[in-house]
Amino acid sequence: MEVIILIIFIVSLVIGCGIGFFVRMKIIEKRISHSKTKAKKILDEAKKEAKSIIKEAKIQQKDELYRSRSEFDKETKERRTELYNLEKRLIQKEENLDKKINLLDYKENSITKREKLLNNLKKELEEKGKKYDALIEEGRFKLERIAGITSEEAKKQLMQAMEEEAKHDCAKIIKRIEDESKLNSDKVSKNIIALAIQRYSADYVADKTVSLVNLPNDEMKGRIIGREGRNIRAIEAATGVDLIIDDTPEAVLLSAFDPIRREIARISLEKLINDGRIHPARIEEIVDRSKEEIEKHIKEIGEQATFDIGVHQIHPELVKLIGKLKYRTSFDQNVLRHSLEVAFIVEVLASEININSKQAKRAGLLHDIGKAVDHEVEGSHAILGADLARKYNEDPEIIHAIKAHHDEEKPETILAILIQAADALSAARPGARREMLETYIKHLEDLEEIANSFSGVNKSYAVQAGREIRIIVESKEVSDEEAVILSRDVAKKIENTLSYPGQVKVTVIRETRAVEFAK
Repeated sequence: MEVIILIIFIVSLVIGCGIGFFVRMKIIEKRISHSKTKAKKILDEAKKEAKSIIKEAKIQQKDELYRSRSEFDKETKERRTELYNLEKRLIQKEENLDKKINLLDYKENSITKREKLLNNLKKELEEKGKKYDALIEEGRFKLERIAGITSEEAKKQLMQAMEEEAKHDCAKIIKRIEDESKLNSDKVSKNIIALAIQRYSADYVADKTVSLVNLPNDEMKGRIIGREGRNIRAIEAATGVDLIIDDTPEAVLLSAFDPIRREIARISLEKLINDGRIHPARIEEIVDRSKEEIEKHIKEIGEQATFDIGVHQIHPELVKLIGKLKYRTSFDQNVLRHSLEVAFIVEVLASEININSKQAKRAGLLHDIGKAVDHEVEGSHAILGADLARKYNEDPEIIHAIKAHHDEEKPETILAILIQAADALSAARPGARREMLETYIKHLEDLEEIANSFSGVNKSYAVQAGREIRIIVESKEVSDEEAVILSRDVAKKIENTLSYPGQVKVTVIRETRAVEFAK
């Protein structure tokens, strides 16, 4: 029984598998048929699209061909037009050339006729010239026979007479021009100097060699002095300035030869008074800080001065030295103000006579630059200034003007003479220098008295505000060699006897005159 059931199951399974396989094959055949139909449809659509693309390409090709043909026709037409116009112009030029050739032929024929006519005239003139030469030679021979001199001698005498007359006329003209030039030059120079002075007007402030520091009370004097004077000694040692504490109420005097040191001491002392802490360590700290401030301030002053006057590209070290001039005085005149004034005046003078005003202004600003270091280095401030200008690559003309502005070197340029004039104008203006008249006259008298004390001196003159003494000696008593020795002796006695700023130039003049009378 179980075997039968198993067989039936296997038979049923086989039949089911066969039916399933048959159904699956039918489905696959149906899908294949559907795919073929779809593929055929896609192929037909692709063929239609390809035909459409080919058709559009043919149409575009035809359009492109038509457009190219139109452009070619248009270009060809333009070229033909250009060729036609060119041919037309060539024909016109050819016609013009033919006309010119005909005209040249006509002119050539005309010139040929004129040449023949000129040759004939030339022959006639040569024949007449020979006749005239013969007549002139005959007349010359008759004149020489009548006058008794030859034509060469007569020509020589005539030329000498004309030359003497021309020299006489030239002398008159030169004399007249010299007289007019002297009159005009005096007038023009006075006008230029007056204009330069009028265009510059500045206030003058007298600087002193002593600074005054005000105190809040007299008790502060004791604190400044300190126990057993240690504070005042520390201040004097740190600043190099003498503190004068006397009976003047609520004030301390600072005295120093160097104005920058005096200014550092003044600022330091004011800071110590305001701070209230006065002891040696604090003093050194404040003095160092004040030195830095002064150095910075000096640089700013120099930069401001060069900016105000319009002088640029100056070496930084020279700018610092210009700033130092603010703390330098000469006969109570502030040297920085004096330098700025000289720069302005010399600029006006230079512009009036048409020379380089910028260079003149630069030389005016730097002319007293040596005074910034003459406390530290021995020598004339003019020579020191020239050395500084040469060191920092200033123009040779400016160097010469600086060196020559007090006649340490003979002025050889217009700029040097202008600097001398501007320097003298600035120093001589009323109020510029506050030197007592009695002291000034006494200084000149002392110079002349020293010079007159030597044997063989005839006269002596103190000139240039006491910067030079000129000595005239008797030529019979003093020889040339003795004159050199005399100048050295006078200079040595002035150095040992008098006190004066800068230097004094000693000039000994010896001359020999030969006089005779015609009777």
